[in-house]
Amino acid sequence: MKSSLRQRPVVAALLATTMIAGLPAVPAMAQQASAPAAPLAAPASTPAPVVAAPQGTIRAITVTGTQRLEPDTVLSYTKLRIGQPYSQESLDQGLRDLYETELFADVQIRNDNGNLTVEVKENPVINRIVLEGNKRLKEDKIRPEIKLAPRQIYTRSKVRADVARIVELYRRQGRFAATIEPKMVQLDQNRVDIVFEISEGPKSKVRQINIIGNDKFKDGELRSQMVTKQSRWFRLFSSGTSYDPDRLAYDQQKLRQFYLTEGYADFRVISAVAELTPDKQDFIITYVVEEGDRYKFGDVKVESDIRDLSGDLLTKRLPMKKGDWYNAKQVEDTVDTLSETAGLFGYAFADVSPDFNREKESLTMGINFRIANAPRVYVERVDINGNTLTQDKVVRREFRLAEGDAFNSFLVKRSKDRINSLGFFQEKLDVEQKPGSAPDRIILETNVQEKSTGELSLSAGFSSLERFIVSASITQRNFRGKGQELRTSVNYSAYSKSVEVGFTEPYFMDKNIALGGDIYRRDLNSFRYLTNNDRDTTYEQTTTGFQLRAGVPITEYMSLALRYSLNFDDVTLDKDTYYSDTDGDGTTECDPLLAGRYLCDAIGKRTTSSLGYSLIYDTRDNRIRPTRGQNVTLSQDFAGLGGSVKYVRTRLSASKYVPLGSGFIFSLSGEGGYIHSLEGERRDSTGQLVDKIRLTDRFFLGEPQFRGFDIRGVGPRVKRYYLTAETNEAGTTTGYVKSNGNNNVSDDALGGKIYYLARAEIEIPLGSGAREMGLRPSIFMDAGAVAGLKNPGTIDFAGYCAPGTGAAGTTTVKAGGTPYAPTCPTNYSFSGGNFVEEYLGDTLKPRLSVGFGVNWNSPFGPFRIDIAKALLKEPGDDNKLITFNVGTQF
Repeated sequence: MKSSLRQRPVVAALLATTMIAGLPAVPAMAQQASAPAAPLAAPASTPAPVVAAPQGTIRAITVTGTQRLEPDTVLSYTKLRIGQPYSQESLDQGLRDLYETELFADVQIRNDNGNLTVEVKENPVINRIVLEGNKRLKEDKIRPEIKLAPRQIYTRSKVRADVARIVELYRRQGRFAATIEPKMVQLDQNRVDIVFEISEGPKSKVRQINIIGNDKFKDGELRSQMVTKQSRWFRLFSSGTSYDPDRLAYDQQKLRQFYLTEGYADFRVISAVAELTPDKQDFIITYVVEEGDRYKFGDVKVESDIRDLSGDLLTKRLPMKKGDWYNAKQVEDTVDTLSETAGLFGYAFADVSPDFNREKESLTMGINFRIANAPRVYVERVDINGNTLTQDKVVRREFRLAEGDAFNSFLVKRSKDRINSLGFFQEKLDVEQKPGSAPDRIILETNVQEKSTGELSLSAGFSSLERFIVSASITQRNFRGKGQELRTSVNYSAYSKSVEVGFTEPYFMDKNIALGGDIYRRDLNSFRYLTNNDRDTTYEQTTTGFQLRAGVPITEYMSLALRYSLNFDDVTLDKDTYYSDTDGDGTTECDPLLAGRYLCDAIGKRTTSSLGYSLIYDTRDNRIRPTRGQNVTLSQDFAGLGGSVKYVRTRLSASKYVPLGSGFIFSLSGEGGYIHSLEGERRDSTGQLVDKIRLTDRFFLGEPQFRGFDIRGVGPRVKRYYLTAETNEAGTTTGYVKSNGNNNVSDDALGGKIYYLARAEIEIPLGSGAREMGLRPSIFMDAGAVAGLKNPGTIDFAGYCAPGTGAAGTTTVKAGGTPYAPTCPTNYSFSGGNFVEEYLGDTLKPRLSVGFGVNWNSPFGPFRIDIAKALLKEPGDDNKLITFNVGTQF
């Protein structure tokens, strides 16, 4: 007797692309194949009944249809064996066993009086996986979600799982209308290509957020507490308008937190439903809430079982008082504060639990903060994980706790701040507290994630200060993994050039002593503004020198830095522009008529040998990007230990950072300085007294430190207005006037001996997308001034001696102020003057500006733009509305 068992028909070979059928009918799956593709059959959930056969013994088993598998391998998946009895049920089970392997597209078992023939058709082998239609999500985002791979056996269940994962990936991106249609391309040798045809669809936005049941607060006020926002045109760049089910659950918590901070202790969200619109474009979210009654604090106290902590004393320091509106956030913060307080005394695992006593009738919430007894804890060991380049000692020396020390939560936080300030690791640094080998032992485990500390860059950019800029630098802030800093840089622009090499060892001989040094050459071409904001070069300053530095800590937050500098300066002026033969003896000298007395006084060679110190008090949580803490620095430099320049320069700066909540950071900073000469009187080439402090040693104020003003735009300056002669009808000169008003003018900033500058700034947080782009906007207000110079002696009206016929003599033509009346030598004649000078800006009256700016870590390099309006200024000041700086790495 012959019988045949078969669960589904053999699949015909397909030469065209076919859709993979039998997958769930979800929005992201196609339900039918497009013509002329034929569906690929899949195993049925319940096998067809086996054709009746008499019970007997298996005489022989033959396997046919295999390509990659051995017959014995096929039989190993069943319990059918030669010599064993068989029945209808055992043959049926053999079919199920073979289909469960997912290795076969079709299986038949034929029975001829105990001679069994197992006919199989193997599932194809995957040749490649192809993605089509994905534009919003790149392949590198989708590929990790696909578990199918080339050279694997194709199975229907794996395709279905991959489709589900891709759908979920798109849903997490807010694209709920996305559809995935998997297709199969039949190849020779029983191979197939799997093609996922993706229709991404638009992002599903939140069209409306409805709130039902709120009487105490308006809908808009409650929506403002949520991360999810309604889609509106002005939220074009916001990521919060996309629907996210995880965000929906989070918003319920935000609502609850808001009500609990306002005293509504019984508040609850009854339901939160998100409905997809019929066009699958948007969601409508509806919250049903129950506000309940508003509570006040009842009796609030602290009970402590730890002898070192007085419950009565802690009760007096609680922020909430009886009769205040109940605030759950305040309760949470109090628990954290009490835990930190216990940690300060070495009780790392102190359990602080608030016991609530709710009075429904009086609507009061009494709280008893109970601090359970706990053993004092000592540090068993400090573990450091994740550092592959940085040596352990670099991290350990920043720890304020060592093995055997009594635990102190404040010192743990301080250690974390110091490690963050190194700048060697990602900001997600954490110091975990784990139980040690005994109840009074704790393990501090530091998990770090190193980031690149070496920089090799070539950059080019454009600055509103220095126009075109080119620079090359090599910096390693963690040289050899020892925390050392090695740097070298070359910079070139239209107005400055420099070469510098520096090295710093933060822990010399493994002692807490920092040593470092710099060698440099700097060339500066100073400039002044001319008509229509053009510039020309005034003096050129070349500085060659070196500096040695040392630093030692005094206390945890105070340190002392010492330095010695030796500079060789050479200040020159262009002889063709600013020199003339005023005496007619054939030698040229700096001409005050051409350069001004202040520039003639600046030229010359000088040596500056100075010794300085800085006293630093720093409690900032991060020196690179602080969010809280303060910094105060007092610096003094004494020049005169040899050399030709003698002065004392004093500077004082201070800053404070305060987090305002929700990511806002307020900073207030101020600085000031004074330089005092230790030299005697100085006179220029004309014998006139000049300021003891040379032009190149003074303080200057303006862009970029004082936003709203141009470079060196604040403080003492000489403006030279060029004149035009006025004549009468007879052609006789009757006077002189300024040409074209105030446009025809040159502007020389002279700096000052004393200055101050204050800043107030608020950094504004943005969404996660903007933070990833490195955008950090802020609003600010700057105020400051620089002054304190001796009047350089202006020239009210100038003429000059020119070669020509005529006897020596003087001409005194006056246009206000003291006339300039030189005596010309023989064969020279005096020509009428052509300019008048004014000395302006020498006052400590505050200048004030307000504005906003944005820092952006752009793909082209760091970019900063500020828009500032000068509200207060003095005559002569040069204001500027927009300043920016950008560089490009290549």
